[in-house]
Amino acid sequence: MLEHGGRLLRAAQRYGIPAAQWLDLSTGINPDSWPLPQIPARAWQRLPEDDDGLAEIAAGYYGAPQALPVAGSQAAIQALPELRARSRVGVLAPGYAEHAHAWRRAGHEVETLSGDDLLAQRERYDVVVLIHPNNPGGDRFERDALLALHQGLAARGGWLLIDEAFMDATPERSLCGDTARDGLIVLRSAGKFFGLAGARAGFVCAAPALLAALRERLGPWTLTGPARYVLRHALADRDWQQAMRAQLRAQGERLAALLAAHGLAPSGGSAFFQWRRDPRAAQLHDALARRAILTRLFEQPASLRFGLPGGEDEWRRLDAALAELGDLHE
Repeated sequence: MLEHGGRLLRAAQRYGIPAAQWLDLSTGINPDSWPLPQIPARAWQRLPEDDDGLAEIAAGYYGAPQALPVAGSQAAIQALPELRARSRVGVLAPGYAEHAHAWRRAGHEVETLSGDDLLAQRERYDVVVLIHPNNPGGDRFERDALLALHQGLAARGGWLLIDEAFMDATPERSLCGDTARDGLIVLRSAGKFFGLAGARAGFVCAAPALLAALRERLGPWTLTGPARYVLRHALADRDWQQAMRAQLRAQGERLAALLAAHGLAPSGGSAFFQWRRDPRAAQLHDALARRAILTRLFEQPASLRFGLPGGEDEWRRLDAALAELGDLHE
């Protein structure tokens, strides 16, 4: 199983610091989550029903012709490679490693490349997988370039798969509205923007035939009743969404400025996180962990990803800890 952020209990055990004392910046999850309502008992007591309006509400929120609810975008990442015959797949790197892992495990030939190389070598692949904006590098792609890439792939029966897990703060850059086109698949995550990672909820936007095949592969009851209830309300709360987009963009800029002020100018990032390539990444990660601040360490390339602090106390705590690191970031 691949390594991911959010392993707070393991860090607490390793460093001998109780979990409650940690500032967890190891994920890109919004620390200011959508306010949870009281969940009615029937949501727990009845089997989930897929005609409860969630798919339609999600399609409206994402601006997509159709949206299929799934158990987090991870469920789709694992299932989609099983819907194709053996293919040559180009995957953006560095990026969310589960994509390449899932395609390899399903028996496909996988190469990992930079975004520029993927676009330049598009003719070599049956499937191209992009993360937009990229995690962790924050890479962004122009709409016209993405549609041209899709057109070339679709003409020979290929797919363009775009993981938009961190797109909610900049919905104008999404390709969900174009997913009636065969071979264009967009994954969305409800956990990042709404701060509901524990719900394990996501959506797939694609043409009807592909959604039908994916639904058949995944089987019934992909989301729990309580998760469906919460998402129907969260996806419809337009006032909260508009305010949160502005807040997240401002916080992303604030985090970038804070890191730069301590000699750790980001190499990339998004509204949800900032990423620093640095040969001293492991030392920085360890030094912060000894101060009960958890970041996401990447070995290849050596780098750290910083998620957003929550309240002002957490911002001050990160600022003070970075100031204490001294020679490590000089």
